[in-house]
Amino acid sequence: MKPLFLSSLHFLRRHRALLRYILLCISISLILLAIVVFSIDRWVSWQAEDRIIQSSEQVDYFEVAVVLGTSKYLGRTLNEYYAHRIEAAIELYQDDKVDHFLLSGDNAHRSYNEPWTMKRDLLKANVSEEDIHLDYAGFRTLDSIVRAKEIFDTDDFLIITQKFHCERALFIAHSYDINAQCLAVSGPTHHSGFSIRFREIFARTKAFLDLYIINTQPKFLGPKEPILPNPASSASRTISNG
Repeated sequence: MKPLFLSSLHFLRRHRALLRYILLCISISLILLAIVVFSIDRWVSWQAEDRIIQSSEQVDYFEVAVVLGTSKYLGRTLNEYYAHRIEAAIELYQDDKVDHFLLSGDNAHRSYNEPWTMKRDLLKANVSEEDIHLDYAGFRTLDSIVRAKEIFDTDDFLIITQKFHCERALFIAHSYDINAQCLAVSGPTHHSGFSIRFREIFARTKAFLDLYIINTQPKFLGPKEPILPNPASSASRTISNG
């Protein structure tokens, strides 16, 4: 055991300069990585700031609002992120500021279905079923935003979620030439949400890589399912009925 220890010590002494160089390179790399991650986080916030709406009173009329899904419960506790999104959607509908909802979220299995859960709560608030549209393939924010344009044929809509999520959603929308705004609803009142915001920093880095490096596409695409009627087809029906 002792000779092995001595040989290891001898190796460290002989290669001390090399080890210092390696540690220096690692330290510099970590610092540069932190700067890049922080810069992306700030850039995402900056480019979205003029398209974020702070209260429902400031919302103008939108034909379509995309409500981004999340779990309704955290354990046995109501998820405030979910509750505030649904409350805002109901308020906008009752104030005639939104005509249609696209409820986009994960549909992992029978017992976890974000779009259907949101639909059920909107129906309880007397939102007309014909004004509710479901996107079961909104597995990620990128999927939800891009599918709103590519599948549901709308590129001018309101997004409903929390401010930190608004910024990333608008970042994605901008890169796809989608004219979106976002209503930033309240977050949790009983805790700071620090862990979620911390994870958001890395989610933004992933979004940057998806959009500008990897060119990630939604998991599922397919034929269009327009939310709004085609103006041309509506006009032709009007003429034929006339």
